Amino acid sequence: MFGLPWTILLPTLLGSILAAMNCSVVGVFIVRMNLSSLGFAMSHAAFAGAALGVAVAALDPVWMALVFAITAAMFLGPLADASRLNTDSIIGALLPLTMALGFVFLNKAPSSGIGSGALSLLWGSVLGITMRQVWTLAAVALGLIILLAAFGKGFLAVLLDRKLALATGVRARGHFYAVLFVSAIVVSISLRITGGLLIYALMVLPASTALQWVYDIKKAFFLAPAIGTLGAVLGFIFSLVADLPIGSSIALATCVLFLISLAISPKRRRRAPAEGIDRIP
Repeated sequence: MFGLPWTILLPTLLGSILAAMNCSVVGVFIVRMNLSSLGFAMSHAAFAGAALGVAVAALDPVWMALVFAITAAMFLGPLADASRLNTDSIIGALLPLTMALGFVFLNKAPSSGIGSGALSLLWGSVLGITMRQVWTLAAVALGLIILLAAFGKGFLAVLLDRKLALATGVRARGHFYAVLFVSAIVVSISLRITGGLLIYALMVLPASTALQWVYDIKKAFFLAPAIGTLGAVLGFIFSLVADLPIGSSIALATCVLFLISLAISPKRRRRAPAEGIDRIP
């Protein structure tokens, strides 16, 4: 892929970095709130929407992915509250539904649709990304910055302790719903980078890596995007050298960064003596 012109490689690199940054910021919420399965739920809902867009020629797969993901976010929170079930339980019921719908829509898609570039939304293909799409990812990043700047204190309170935040007057439910909606938007817009099956890596791994190094959640919101950016750049370079899919290469790079951090994390070193003491008879 070294022979590709920079008019293709530059938007690809910029899009990969912006998608990694956006997913990493949302990932801090997901990891801290123990909603790791949320990435699966949103990506599968977007998968179903994109598949419907492939099946029906008049529909745009990107917009349908966004509609389905936002619809899932609209129902996820209220269903969890109404049923008084854990959010993960509702997500567990949503996953097979959205995946089944996705395959049903694909089964109805014409053969020309299956072979088209629209299906790359499901598996990831960033070489066709345009500067217009890069600007869209940049707009999402700006929106995240504005959201955190305006409501950062409320989000931090919810991340630390949702019940305590509610007791102190913070609208914990509203902040929780906001996390669901933002996750849906970020997943849908970032599908082209890694596809629905690998977007989970960008949402969870950089945030999990950052939380191996810092105790302050505020710092995690700066460190996670930096790690996501590093993973995107390393994955981009690796894909060029090894001639591999860029989305998969980015996922592998972020996974390697997480495993290295897990091995040398200062938090792990501090826990080790205490765990050793517990083992003393």
